Amino acid sequence: MGNGAVDAEVARLEGGLIELRRDIHRHPELPGEERRTAGVVARELRAAGLTVTTGVGGHGVVGVLHGTRPGRTVAYRADMDAVPPKDIVGGGPAAAHLCGHDIHTTVALGVAKVLARLRRHLSGTVVFLFQPAEESLSGARALIEAGVLERTRVEEIHALHCGPFPVGRFAVTGGYGMPGQDKAEVTLQGPDAPEAARRLAAGIGALSTVTPPQTPADIERMVTDAQTPDGPFARFVALRASAREARVSVSYRCWPQERYTEIRGEIRRLAMSYAGAAVSFPAEPFPALVCPEPDARALARHLRSALGRDSVATLRSAFPPFSGEDYALYLDRVPGTYTFLGVRAPGAPVTTSYPHFPDFAPDERSIGIGVRAMAGWLAQRTRC
Repeated sequence: MGNGAVDAEVARLEGGLIELRRDIHRHPELPGEERRTAGVVARELRAAGLTVTTGVGGHGVVGVLHGTRPGRTVAYRADMDAVPPKDIVGGGPAAAHLCGHDIHTTVALGVAKVLARLRRHLSGTVVFLFQPAEESLSGARALIEAGVLERTRVEEIHALHCGPFPVGRFAVTGGYGMPGQDKAEVTLQGPDAPEAARRLAAGIGALSTVTPPQTPADIERMVTDAQTPDGPFARFVALRASAREARVSVSYRCWPQERYTEIRGEIRRLAMSYAGAAVSFPAEPFPALVCPEPDARALARHLRSALGRDSVATLRSAFPPFSGEDYALYLDRVPGTYTFLGVRAPGAPVTTSYPHFPDFAPDERSIGIGVRAMAGWLAQRTRC
Protein backbone atom coordinates (compact mmCIF):
# COMPACT_ATOMS: atom_id res chain seq x y z
CA MET A 1 0.00 0.00 0.00
CA GLY A 2 1.80 3.11 -1.23
CA ASN A 3 1.84 6.56 0.32
CA GLY A 4 0.26 7.96 -2.83
CA ALA A 5 -2.82 5.76 -2.54
CA VAL A 6 -3.27 6.69 1.12
CA ASP A 7 -2.82 10.39 0.39
CA ALA A 8 -5.39 10.29 -2.39
CA GLU A 9 -8.00 8.71 -0.14
CA VAL A 10 -7.30 11.19 2.66
CA ALA A 11 -7.76 14.06 0.22
CA ARG A 12 -11.21 12.72 -0.70
CA LEU A 13 -12.26 12.27 2.92
CA GLU A 14 -10.66 15.23 4.69
CA GLY A 15 -13.52 17.72 4.38
CA GLY A 16 -16.04 15.24 5.71
CA LEU A 17 -13.74 14.30 8.59
CA ILE A 18 -13.43 17.91 9.66
CA GLU A 19 -17.21 18.24 9.72
CA LEU A 20 -17.42 15.00 11.68
CA ARG A 21 -14.97 16.32 14.26
CA ARG A 22 -16.97 19.52 14.62
CA ASP A 23 -20.11 17.52 15.27
CA ILE A 24 -18.41 15.45 17.98
CA HIS A 25 -16.90 18.63 19.42
CA ARG A 26 -20.33 20.22 19.80
CA HIS A 27 -21.59 17.27 21.85
CA PRO A 28 -19.00 16.56 24.57
CA GLU A 29 -19.83 13.71 26.93
CA LEU A 30 -18.41 12.97 30.35
CA PRO A 31 -16.31 9.84 31.03
CA GLY A 32 -18.62 6.84 31.01
CA GLU A 33 -21.46 8.78 29.35
CA GLU A 34 -20.29 8.66 25.71
CA ARG A 35 -23.56 7.27 24.38
CA ARG A 36 -24.02 9.71 21.47
CA THR A 37 -20.36 9.66 20.45
CA ALA A 38 -20.35 5.86 20.46
CA GLY A 39 -23.42 5.90 18.23
CA VAL A 40 -21.70 8.19 15.73
CA VAL A 41 -18.61 5.99 15.74
CA ALA A 42 -20.59 2.77 15.21
CA ARG A 43 -22.57 4.35 12.36
CA GLU A 44 -19.43 5.52 10.56
CA LEU A 45 -17.63 2.21 10.99
CA ARG A 46 -20.57 0.20 9.69
CA ALA A 47 -20.88 2.50 6.69
CA ALA A 48 -17.20 1.84 5.95
CA GLY A 49 -17.83 -1.93 6.01
CA LEU A 50 -16.20 -2.89 9.30
CA THR A 51 -17.56 -5.51 11.70
CA VAL A 52 -18.76 -3.53 14.71
CA THR A 53 -19.43 -4.42 18.35
CA THR A 54 -20.93 -1.84 20.69
CA GLY A 55 -21.37 -1.63 24.46
CA VAL A 56 -17.90 -2.97 25.17
CA GLY A 57 -16.70 -2.03 28.64
CA GLY A 58 -19.47 0.56 28.87
CA HIS A 59 -19.87 2.66 25.73
CA GLY A 60 -16.79 1.23 24.01
CA VAL A 61 -16.96 0.42 20.30
CA VAL A 62 -14.77 -2.16 18.57
CA GLY A 63 -14.44 -2.17 14.79
CA VAL A 64 -12.62 -4.97 12.95
CA LEU A 65 -11.25 -4.65 9.43
CA HIS A 66 -9.90 -7.73 7.68
CA GLY A 67 -7.49 -7.27 4.80
CA THR A 68 -7.48 -9.51 1.76
CA ARG A 69 -3.98 -10.82 2.40
CA PRO A 70 -2.49 -12.85 5.26
CA GLY A 71 -0.84 -10.83 7.98
CA ARG A 72 -0.70 -9.77 11.60
CA THR A 73 -3.42 -8.36 13.87
CA VAL A 74 -2.78 -4.81 15.02
CA ALA A 75 -4.94 -2.55 17.19
CA TYR A 76 -5.48 1.18 17.11
CA ARG A 77 -7.01 2.99 20.10
CA ALA A 78 -8.90 6.29 20.27
CA ASP A 79 -10.49 7.79 23.39
CA MET A 80 -13.92 9.42 23.10
CA ASP A 81 -14.74 11.24 26.35
CA ALA A 82 -14.54 14.96 27.10
CA VAL A 83 -12.81 16.76 29.97
CA PRO A 84 -14.95 17.12 33.12
CA PRO A 85 -15.38 20.69 34.40
CA LYS A 86 -13.16 20.09 37.46
CA ASP A 87 -10.25 19.01 35.24
CA ILE A 88 -10.26 22.10 33.04
CA VAL A 89 -7.45 24.49 34.00
CA GLY A 90 -9.14 27.13 36.12
CA GLY A 91 -12.37 25.11 36.17
CA GLY A 92 -15.22 25.21 33.70
CA PRO A 93 -19.01 25.28 33.53
CA ALA A 94 -19.46 21.98 31.69
CA ALA A 95 -17.67 19.08 30.01
CA ALA A 96 -15.71 20.17 26.94
CA HIS A 97 -13.43 18.61 24.35
CA LEU A 98 -10.29 20.31 25.64
CA CYS A 99 -8.01 17.26 25.49
CA GLY A 100 -8.41 16.50 21.79
CA HIS A 101 -10.39 13.28 22.13
CA ASP A 102 -12.69 14.54 19.37
CA ILE A 103 -9.59 14.77 17.16
CA HIS A 104 -8.43 11.31 18.24
CA THR A 105 -11.81 9.77 17.45
CA THR A 106 -11.99 11.48 14.08
CA VAL A 107 -8.47 10.44 13.10
CA ALA A 108 -9.26 6.82 13.99
CA LEU A 109 -12.46 6.92 11.93
CA GLY A 110 -10.49 8.42 9.05
CA VAL A 111 -7.89 5.66 9.27
CA ALA A 112 -10.63 3.02 9.29
CA LYS A 113 -12.29 4.59 6.23
CA VAL A 114 -9.01 4.86 4.28
CA LEU A 115 -7.93 1.30 5.02
CA ALA A 116 -11.41 -0.01 4.20
CA ARG A 117 -11.26 1.71 0.80
CA LEU A 118 -7.82 0.17 0.23
CA ARG A 119 -8.73 -3.21 1.70
CA ARG A 120 -7.57 -5.08 -1.42
CA HIS A 121 -4.03 -3.94 -0.58
CA LEU A 122 -4.28 -4.56 3.18
CA SER A 123 -2.67 -7.52 4.91
CA GLY A 124 -3.85 -8.96 8.20
CA THR A 125 -6.42 -7.37 10.47
CA VAL A 126 -6.80 -3.95 12.09
CA VAL A 127 -8.83 -3.73 15.31
CA PHE A 128 -10.09 -0.24 16.18
CA LEU A 129 -10.76 0.33 19.87
CA PHE A 130 -12.90 3.40 20.57
CA GLN A 131 -12.51 3.72 24.30
CA PRO A 132 -14.73 5.44 26.87
CA ALA A 133 -13.64 6.98 30.18
CA GLU A 134 -9.99 7.78 29.61
CA GLU A 135 -10.21 10.92 31.73
CA SER A 136 -11.26 8.83 34.72
CA LEU A 137 -8.54 6.23 33.99
CA SER A 138 -11.15 3.47 33.91
CA GLY A 139 -11.97 2.88 30.24
CA ALA A 140 -8.87 0.93 29.20
CA ARG A 141 -9.26 -1.48 32.09
CA ALA A 142 -12.94 -1.97 31.20
CA LEU A 143 -12.09 -2.89 27.59
CA ILE A 144 -9.26 -5.17 28.65
CA GLU A 145 -11.44 -6.92 31.22
CA ALA A 146 -14.09 -7.35 28.51
CA GLY A 147 -11.49 -9.48 26.69
CA VAL A 148 -10.96 -7.39 23.56
CA LEU A 149 -7.22 -8.06 23.31
CA GLU A 150 -7.52 -11.82 23.76
CA ARG A 151 -10.65 -12.22 21.66
CA THR A 152 -9.16 -10.40 18.68
CA ARG A 153 -5.64 -11.79 19.28
CA VAL A 154 -4.05 -8.37 19.04
CA GLU A 155 -0.28 -8.51 18.64
CA GLU A 156 0.48 -4.82 19.13
CA ILE A 157 -1.34 -1.50 19.64
CA HIS A 158 -0.90 2.13 18.55
CA ALA A 159 -2.37 5.53 19.41
CA LEU A 160 -1.98 9.27 18.89
CA HIS A 161 -2.58 12.11 21.34
CA CYS A 162 -2.83 15.82 20.56
CA GLY A 163 0.22 17.73 21.74
CA PRO A 164 1.77 21.23 21.77
CA PHE A 165 3.92 20.71 18.70
CA PRO A 166 3.60 22.45 15.32
CA VAL A 167 0.89 21.02 13.10
CA GLY A 168 2.56 18.55 10.76
CA ARG A 169 5.04 17.33 13.37
CA PHE A 170 4.88 14.21 15.53
CA ALA A 171 6.74 13.61 18.79
CA VAL A 172 7.75 9.98 19.30
CA THR A 173 8.34 8.55 22.75
CA GLY A 174 10.67 5.56 22.54
CA GLY A 175 11.69 4.39 26.01
CA TYR A 176 9.52 7.08 27.57
CA GLY A 177 5.83 7.97 27.60
CA MET A 178 3.80 9.36 30.50
CA PRO A 179 4.18 8.86 34.25
CA GLY A 180 1.88 6.75 36.33
CA GLN A 181 0.36 7.93 39.59
CA ASP A 182 0.47 7.03 43.24
CA LYS A 183 -1.49 8.30 46.24
CA ALA A 184 -1.21 8.26 50.01
CA GLU A 185 -3.41 9.13 52.98
CA VAL A 186 -1.93 10.03 56.36
CA THR A 187 -4.06 10.34 59.50
CA LEU A 188 -2.62 12.04 62.59
CA GLN A 189 -3.69 11.84 66.24
CA GLY A 190 -3.89 14.26 69.15
CA PRO A 191 -5.24 17.74 69.91
CA ASP A 192 -2.67 19.44 67.69
CA ALA A 193 -3.31 17.09 64.74
CA PRO A 194 -4.66 19.80 62.37
CA GLU A 195 -1.55 21.94 62.81
CA ALA A 196 0.69 18.87 62.57
CA ALA A 197 -1.11 17.88 59.34
CA ARG A 198 -0.31 21.27 57.82
CA ARG A 199 3.36 20.91 58.75
CA LEU A 200 3.48 17.38 57.41
CA ALA A 201 1.83 18.40 54.12
CA ALA A 202 4.49 21.09 53.69
CA GLY A 203 7.25 18.58 54.40
CA ILE A 204 5.90 16.00 51.97
CA GLY A 205 5.28 18.69 49.35
CA ALA A 206 8.98 19.57 49.47
CA LEU A 207 9.74 16.18 47.87
CA SER A 208 8.45 17.55 44.55
CA THR A 209 11.20 18.50 42.10
CA VAL A 210 9.01 20.11 39.43
CA THR A 211 6.01 22.44 39.49
CA PRO A 212 3.07 22.64 37.07
CA PRO A 213 3.33 25.36 34.41
CA GLN A 214 1.69 28.64 35.39
CA THR A 215 2.33 30.71 32.26
CA PRO A 216 2.65 30.11 28.50
CA ALA A 217 6.39 30.64 28.89
CA ASP A 218 6.49 27.80 31.42
CA ILE A 219 4.77 25.49 28.92
CA GLU A 220 7.18 26.50 26.13
CA ARG A 221 10.10 25.72 28.43
CA MET A 222 8.58 22.38 29.40
CA VAL A 223 8.17 21.37 25.74
CA THR A 224 11.82 22.23 25.12
CA ASP A 225 13.01 20.46 28.26
CA ALA A 226 11.14 17.29 27.27
CA GLN A 227 13.23 17.12 24.10
CA THR A 228 16.52 17.71 25.95
CA PRO A 229 18.64 14.65 26.81
CA ASP A 230 19.21 14.39 30.58
CA GLY A 231 16.96 17.43 31.10
CA PRO A 232 14.94 18.23 34.23
CA PHE A 233 12.26 15.62 33.42
CA ALA A 234 14.66 12.71 32.98
CA ARG A 235 14.21 12.08 36.72
CA PHE A 236 11.49 13.90 38.66
CA VAL A 237 8.81 13.90 41.32
CA ALA A 238 5.64 15.93 40.73
CA LEU A 239 3.77 15.88 44.04
CA ARG A 240 0.80 17.59 45.70
CA ALA A 241 0.03 17.28 49.42
CA SER A 242 -2.93 18.92 51.12
CA ALA A 243 -4.04 18.99 54.75
CA ARG A 244 -7.61 18.90 55.98
CA GLU A 245 -8.24 18.61 59.69
CA ALA A 246 -6.07 15.70 60.88
CA ARG A 247 -5.59 14.14 57.45
CA VAL A 248 -2.99 14.67 54.71
CA SER A 249 -3.83 13.60 51.15
CA VAL A 250 -0.96 13.05 48.73
CA SER A 251 -0.99 12.53 44.96
CA TYR A 252 2.20 12.28 42.96
CA ARG A 253 3.86 11.14 39.76
CA CYS A 254 7.50 10.29 39.31
CA TRP A 255 9.99 9.08 36.75
CA PRO A 256 11.32 6.51 36.33
CA GLN A 257 8.46 4.43 37.66
CA GLU A 258 10.80 2.35 39.84
CA ARG A 259 11.05 5.40 42.12
CA TYR A 260 7.61 4.78 43.61
CA THR A 261 9.16 2.50 46.23
CA GLU A 262 11.64 5.22 47.16
CA ILE A 263 9.02 7.98 47.36
CA ARG A 264 6.66 5.81 49.40
CA GLY A 265 9.52 5.27 51.84
CA GLU A 266 10.12 9.03 52.12
CA ILE A 267 6.43 9.76 52.70
CA ARG A 268 6.25 7.03 55.33
CA ARG A 269 9.42 8.31 57.04
CA LEU A 270 8.09 11.87 57.25
CA ALA A 271 4.69 10.72 58.46
CA MET A 272 6.03 8.41 61.15
CA SER A 273 7.98 11.27 62.73
CA TYR A 274 4.57 12.21 64.17
CA ALA A 275 3.44 9.97 67.03
CA GLY A 276 0.45 7.80 66.19
CA ALA A 277 0.47 8.55 62.45
CA ALA A 278 -1.20 6.02 60.15
CA VAL A 279 -0.18 5.84 56.47
CA SER A 280 -2.00 4.03 53.66
CA PHE A 281 -1.20 3.53 49.97
CA PRO A 282 -3.01 1.75 47.14
CA ALA A 283 -1.93 -1.85 46.61
CA GLU A 284 0.02 -0.71 43.53
CA PRO A 285 0.59 2.67 41.85
CA PHE A 286 -1.16 3.25 38.54
CA PRO A 287 1.46 2.18 35.98
CA ALA A 288 3.51 4.47 33.81
CA LEU A 289 3.07 4.47 30.04
CA VAL A 290 6.36 3.29 28.55
CA CYS A 291 6.80 2.81 24.80
CA PRO A 292 9.26 0.21 23.53
CA GLU A 293 12.21 1.87 21.79
CA PRO A 294 12.35 -0.40 18.70
CA ASP A 295 8.71 0.31 17.83
CA ALA A 296 9.16 4.06 18.29
CA ARG A 297 12.24 4.07 16.06
CA ALA A 298 10.37 2.16 13.37
CA LEU A 299 7.49 4.64 13.56
CA ALA A 300 9.89 7.59 13.27
CA ARG A 301 11.36 6.06 10.11
CA HIS A 302 7.88 5.60 8.66
CA LEU A 303 6.85 9.17 9.45
CA ARG A 304 9.97 10.64 7.88
CA SER A 305 9.43 8.52 4.78
CA ALA A 306 5.74 9.38 4.46
CA LEU A 307 5.71 13.01 5.62
CA GLY A 308 9.27 14.32 5.36
CA ARG A 309 12.39 14.53 7.52
CA ASP A 310 11.10 17.49 9.54
CA SER A 311 7.93 15.67 10.57
CA VAL A 312 9.44 14.00 13.66
CA ALA A 313 10.63 15.25 17.02
CA THR A 314 11.95 12.90 19.69
CA LEU A 315 11.01 13.18 23.35
CA ARG A 316 13.85 12.47 25.77
CA SER A 317 11.74 12.20 28.91
CA ALA A 318 8.24 11.47 30.13
CA PHE A 319 5.83 14.12 28.87
CA PRO A 320 3.95 15.87 30.25
CA PRO A 321 5.17 15.14 33.77
CA PHE A 322 1.87 16.17 35.35
CA SER A 323 -0.49 13.88 33.41
CA GLY A 324 -1.04 10.16 33.02
CA GLU A 325 -2.88 7.88 30.59
CA ASP A 326 -4.71 4.60 30.99
CA TYR A 327 -3.27 3.56 27.61
CA ALA A 328 -0.45 2.33 29.85
CA LEU A 329 -2.58 -0.73 30.65
CA TYR A 330 -2.58 -1.85 27.01
CA LEU A 331 1.20 -1.47 26.74
CA ASP A 332 1.58 -3.61 29.85
CA ARG A 333 0.11 -6.45 27.77
CA VAL A 334 1.25 -5.90 24.18
CA PRO A 335 3.96 -3.73 22.60
CA GLY A 336 3.14 -0.63 20.62
CA THR A 337 3.53 3.11 20.22
CA TYR A 338 2.02 6.25 21.69
CA THR A 339 2.84 9.37 19.74
CA PHE A 340 1.98 13.04 20.03
CA LEU A 341 0.24 14.61 17.05
CA GLY A 342 1.19 18.25 16.67
CA VAL A 343 -1.90 20.46 16.68
CA ARG A 344 -0.41 23.92 17.22
CA ALA A 345 -1.37 26.34 14.46
CA PRO A 346 1.35 28.70 13.14
CA GLY A 347 1.64 31.72 15.43
CA ALA A 348 -0.94 30.41 17.91
CA PRO A 349 -0.32 30.62 21.69
CA VAL A 350 0.98 27.36 23.11
CA THR A 351 -2.08 27.07 25.37
CA THR A 352 -4.23 26.48 22.27
CA SER A 353 -2.45 23.15 21.81
CA TYR A 354 -1.86 22.14 25.43
CA PRO A 355 -4.65 19.84 26.69
CA HIS A 356 -7.08 20.94 29.40
CA PHE A 357 -6.50 24.67 28.92
CA PRO A 358 -9.76 26.54 28.30
CA ASP A 359 -8.48 28.05 25.03
CA PHE A 360 -7.42 24.66 23.60
CA ALA A 361 -8.15 24.97 19.86
CA PRO A 362 -6.26 22.42 17.74
CA ASP A 363 -5.49 23.12 14.11
CA GLU A 364 -7.91 20.91 12.17
CA ARG A 365 -5.32 20.26 9.48
CA SER A 366 -3.86 17.81 11.99
CA ILE A 367 -6.75 15.44 11.26
CA GLY A 368 -5.72 14.68 7.69
CA ILE A 369 -2.06 14.55 8.71
CA GLY A 370 -2.82 12.08 11.48
CA VAL A 371 -4.87 9.89 9.14
CA ARG A 372 -2.12 9.85 6.51
CA ALA A 373 0.47 8.90 9.09
CA MET A 374 -1.49 6.20 10.90
CA ALA A 375 -3.14 4.57 7.88
CA GLY A 376 0.24 3.95 6.33
CA TRP A 377 1.76 2.88 9.63
CA LEU A 378 -0.94 0.33 10.43
CA ALA A 379 -0.82 -1.06 6.89
CA GLN A 380 2.91 -1.53 7.35
CA ARG A 381 2.57 -3.18 10.77
CA THR A 382 0.00 -5.73 9.64
CA ARG A 383 2.33 -7.17 7.04
CA CYS A 384 4.07 -10.38 8.09
